[in-house]
Amino acid sequence: MQTLPTLTTSNTANLQPTFDTTIKRRKTRPVKVGDVIIGGGYPVVVQSMINEDTLDINGSVAAIRRLHEIGCEIVRVTVPSMAHAKALAEIKQKLIKTYQDVPIVADVHHNGMKIALEVAKHIEKVRINPGLYVFEKPNPNRTEYTKAEFNDIGEKIRETLAPLVISLRDQGKAMRIGVNHGSLGERMLFTYGDTPEGMVESAIEFIRICESLDFHNLVISMKASRVPVMLAAYRLMALRMDELGMDYPLHLGVTEAGDGEYGRIKSTAGIATLLADGIGDTIRVSLTESPEKEIPVCYSILQALGLRKTMVEYVACPSCGRTLFNLEEVLHKVREATKHLTGLDVAVMGCIVNGPGEMADADYGYVGKTPGYISLYRGREEIKKVPEDKGVEELINLIKIDGRWIDP
Repeated sequence: MQTLPTLTTSNTANLQPTFDTTIKRRKTRPVKVGDVIIGGGYPVVVQSMINEDTLDINGSVAAIRRLHEIGCEIVRVTVPSMAHAKALAEIKQKLIKTYQDVPIVADVHHNGMKIALEVAKHIEKVRINPGLYVFEKPNPNRTEYTKAEFNDIGEKIRETLAPLVISLRDQGKAMRIGVNHGSLGERMLFTYGDTPEGMVESAIEFIRICESLDFHNLVISMKASRVPVMLAAYRLMALRMDELGMDYPLHLGVTEAGDGEYGRIKSTAGIATLLADGIGDTIRVSLTESPEKEIPVCYSILQALGLRKTMVEYVACPSCGRTLFNLEEVLHKVREATKHLTGLDVAVMGCIVNGPGEMADADYGYVGKTPGYISLYRGREEIKKVPEDKGVEELINLIKIDGRWIDP
C-alpha cells in the first residue's frame, strides 16, 4: 500500500505561500495630461465628467471648478459637434482667468475626426471610442466579414485616425482609447463576438496605428456595465499588452453603474478588484447622480486599498454585548470632530477585549475600558482615562498636543 511521505516541520514551512500586504502595481509608462501624470508609478488619478452642455460656457466652467475643488484631477466633457469643440477654447480661457488651468479630456464619438482635430487645439486629452470613431453602417444581411473587407475598414480607420494622432503627438498631448462593451464595431462583433476578446482586439488595432506614427501618450479603458465582463476585459488587456511589450496605463470604470448604494457597490466591486491586483492607473466611478458624488467614492476605494491617503481612516468594532457605550453614536461624534483631518488613523473600540490588539496600527484610540470612562491611546500606549462625556474633547486635545490638529 502506497503512503504519502511524512512532512517534516521544515518542508511544511517551505510549502506555505507568502503574502504581501502592499499592492504591487503593474508597471506602466507615464502619460502627461496637463500638470497631472497617469501611470509611471504616480498616484492613481481621480476623474469625473460634468453633465452640463459644453455650449454653456459659464455652466461648464462652474461645473469643472466644483469637481476640481473637491479633488477631481481630470475633468471630462462631451463634444458632440464642432460648435461644442470651439466652445472648449472659451471654457479653457475662462477657467484660467477666473480659477486655474484644469486638465480636461474631451469625449469625441461618431465620425469625429474634424471635431477631434478642433478639440486637440484647446485641451490636454482626447477620448475616442474605437467602435464609433469610424461609423460602420450595419448590414442586416451580413453573415461574415472577408479578410479583404476587414482590412479595408482597418485602412479607413487608419486614414481617419492618423491626423488626430499626429496633432496630439506634435503638441505633446494625450489620447484615451476608450472601448465600451456595448458599442463594439460591427466588424469586431462578427469576428470576435460580443466578448472581452473583441474589446481587446479593438483597442490593440488603434494602439498599433498610434505606435506606427510614433505616438505613445495613450491611456486605455475597457468599460462594461457588467462587472464580470469588465474584469475579464481589463485582465485580458493587461495580459495582451504584456505579451506585446506594451506598457500603457489603464483607466478603470464600470460604465452605467446606476445610483445609490448599489451603484457604489457595483463600481467598487469592479474597480477595487483590479486595483488590488495592481491593474489600473486612473479611475472614474460612473453614478447616475451629480458628478460631485462620484469623487468621495473614488477616494474611499483608494484609501481602503492603501493607494492614497486623503482622509482619516476610522477603525471601529461592530459592537457586541461587551460594548460599554453607544458605539454608533460615539463613532459619529468622533468622525464629525476629526473628519477634516488627513493622514490619521483613529480607532473607536467598544471594550478592552479586542480594542488594543485590533487598533494596534492606529495613531489614536478611543476605548471603552470601564463603565462611564474612556481610555485614550496614542498608538499602543494608554495615555489617560477620562469621563465618557469628555472623551471626544480629550481626544481632540491629545491630537493638538501632538501638533497634528488643524482647525476645520
